[in-house]
Amino acid sequence: MTPESIESPGSMSYLSEERAKPVVYQVFTRLFGNTNDTNQPWGTLEQNGVGKFSDFTDTALAGIRELGVSHIWYTGVPHHAVVTDYTAYGISNDDPDVVKGRAGSPYAVKDYYNVNPDLADDPSQRLQEFEALIDRTHRNGMKVIIDIVPNHVARRYESLTLPAGEENFGASDDTSVAYARDNNFYYVVGESFQVPEAANGYRPLGGEPHPLADGQFEEIPAKWTGNGARAARPDANDWYETVKINYGVRPDGSYDFDRLPHSYRFEPYQKHAVFWADKTVPDSWKKFRAITQYWLAKGVDGFRYDMAEMVPVEFWSYLNSAIKMTNPDAFLLAEVYQPDLYRDYLLLGKMDYLYDKVEFYDNLKWVMQGTGDAAALAETQQRMQDIEPHMLHFLENHDEQRIASPEFAGNADKGRPAMVVSALISRSPTMVYFGQEVGEDGSEETGFGDPSRTTIFDYAGVPAHQRWMNGGKFDGGMLSESEKSLREFYRQVLNISAFHPAMKGEYQSLHQASLELDGNYSKQQFAFVRWHNDRRLLVVSHFGEQAVNNVKVAIPGALIQQWQPEGALTLWDLLEDEPQPIKLEAGENTLSIDFAPLESKVYEIR
Repeated sequence: MTPESIESPGSMSYLSEERAKPVVYQVFTRLFGNTNDTNQPWGTLEQNGVGKFSDFTDTALAGIRELGVSHIWYTGVPHHAVVTDYTAYGISNDDPDVVKGRAGSPYAVKDYYNVNPDLADDPSQRLQEFEALIDRTHRNGMKVIIDIVPNHVARRYESLTLPAGEENFGASDDTSVAYARDNNFYYVVGESFQVPEAANGYRPLGGEPHPLADGQFEEIPAKWTGNGARAARPDANDWYETVKINYGVRPDGSYDFDRLPHSYRFEPYQKHAVFWADKTVPDSWKKFRAITQYWLAKGVDGFRYDMAEMVPVEFWSYLNSAIKMTNPDAFLLAEVYQPDLYRDYLLLGKMDYLYDKVEFYDNLKWVMQGTGDAAALAETQQRMQDIEPHMLHFLENHDEQRIASPEFAGNADKGRPAMVVSALISRSPTMVYFGQEVGEDGSEETGFGDPSRTTIFDYAGVPAHQRWMNGGKFDGGMLSESEKSLREFYRQVLNISAFHPAMKGEYQSLHQASLELDGNYSKQQFAFVRWHNDRRLLVVSHFGEQAVNNVKVAIPGALIQQWQPEGALTLWDLLEDEPQPIKLEAGENTLSIDFAPLESKVYEIR
């Protein structure tokens, strides 16, 4: 059979397939639609501008969806502490002494039953405007994820829109004791909170005068700080803008609730829900169950849980089983950084997905920086085989440095081979952070925190992303040619990740076998195959900044025999605009490839 007689798959023919796995687009909501490019350090909302829910127009959402996106994670939606004055809407002012940045941290939530007033065109209608965004997202074929931050809340939590029967955190606490099971907070009995001593010349709002920025904040008695610091005066490096939630964990670390039997690792969420049905649980558990049910009822499709490992796994069994009983398809993603806890939080805690940060992302970052060995990627993937569909892959998020920042790789194109490997190596979801697809470098000095990570604390514009926005047209009209090329690359790779049937199937590393060949394959390359039924991909990424020829990749004879017992295999590179067939004759089990700098090949095998 000659290559000319075989129908080319075309560069995007797999888009007609059903979805193979989720693709999550994380967007920092208050930055997304902001067209203001002033970026004054510590600038006010009026000076630097702010994005709104309404900026996510149908056109903007279509632009996100074309990246293969199934879920949008709207980061920073719950009402958190801010410095902007909203007293005209009945919202109390927040104290800059316990707010990080001008716009505030999205992880210091002040009201779980409402949304950040910054994000609304009319703050009095902020909840209705978010509900409209939920509907608009659904109409555009995507689902909605928001943050839940179970470990801590803002120093002054104050919900204005409590549903009937609910009360604020701490409202019924016995503050005369350090701990009680149904207290929502821990207390430093007999001591008042003191604002941390400033470090490295830090001043709230960059030193700008403010009536509340006086080094004082009234909290009697002091509460434990969010990261668990127990002093009435936390350190400047503590999460001093937050207070820790009590889940029935005594100060000595022992548990004041029923433990989940080990056998429940193997039980479905329905059995977990039955287990908790007749148990008494700490009050904080019930509060977060009510909060998540409230948002599910409004159409939210899932949650990203901040620092989930700081909360007992039994709570997650209780909460997540309740969520799944309401919406079995809810998307539950957790931040867990201890690999020895991964399986507990997935199996006992009933999480759907965890960040694959500490091992896969970290190793991939070192390879991108030229200090790592691609062999670590194969080793990590092999060790994760039992849970790999549940380990979400990413290259950027709000906590991590931008690829293009000098502190990371200094060049967005260095993310190209890494994105191919990250997105295509496993059955896990793929996540991309807004602006990543156009090479945002995070270089703006905006106030609280250092550049290299796009700010989550201040009002700002995001320059490369703004060039894609093009004043609200969302057509990429202001992008440079290199930025347009990068976005098109991400579109191709993310859609392969989302829709190619091979993503649902098996994986085998070709790395070690290729290293053993007499060719130019080295630790700067990484190769693997994916297949499902008769759909197959051969993926090879080159992390080097120089071109290299005659890179020989080993394809196991057993796979070739399985795929094509007789005759030739034909390969097309799905990343080429017009794929040209490569013929692999019967009995041939090596492929020689020439690479341009930072190039990847994603071959569909027929």
